[in-house]
Amino acid sequence: MISTARAETANGRRYMIQLCKHWGHKFEVAFDDTNGSIALPAGALTLAADETGLTLTLDASPEGLDRMEGVVTEHLNRFAFREPFDLAWSRS
Repeated sequence: MISTARAETANGRRYMIQLCKHWGHKFEVAFDDTNGSIALPAGALTLAADETGLTLTLDASPEGLDRMEGVVTEHLNRFAFREPFDLAWSRS
């Protein structure tokens, strides 16, 4: 299953890089100035940053998706504590 969320922020690039570096100590990670990917245990997280925000896409099993949405949201909000996000994940 695929689940996508969007965080509207001028700091999308910064948060993307922070997430990738944070999880890079445990998981396979790749990133550049606008895109990132993290191979999490329950599935893959891809990130796309632009001038107005950060798009997060999870590809995980149905049973892993609930947990991973929460984990990703929690970690993003740790880095974005000045502008916490209530991410609305949309599944397809």
